[in-house]
Amino acid sequence: MEMETVQNYVANSVNLDGVRAEEIKKSLAADVSAELGHAQSLAKRIHILGGQVPGSSGFKAVQQSLQPPSDTTDVATVIRGVIEAEQSAITQYKKIIKLSEGEDYPTQDLCIELLSDEEEHLREFQGFLKEYEKTSR
Repeated sequence: MEMETVQNYVANSVNLDGVRAEEIKKSLAADVSAELGHAQSLAKRIHILGGQVPGSSGFKAVQQSLQPPSDTTDVATVIRGVIEAEQSAITQYKKIIKLSEGEDYPTQDLCIELLSDEEEHLREFQGFLKEYEKTSR
């Protein structure tokens, strides 16, 4: 999930056009390193637990709403896609936090930390959407 988000954030931070897209592009570009850090932390934890981190051929993309729009000025669609991706990540981290309770405290701690980051990203993009929709009227 985090690796797919990185790829989509990179694409959208480059592909968007227009004056109104600049702040969104900057925010997405900055979030790439945070999301990549999440992926690296999770990969390390998977390895510690004896799992194997898959390569690109073991990866199934599912973030349809975060795909770059064909209209490169459609900033609202990108913002909504980011919001959906962040909400999905929050849901997933909450699920892992519950599953690891009393069983795997390091994983739980990691997911609590990542949850906090995702909630911050969500709030930021909810604010962007609120402002964007207000000025689009």
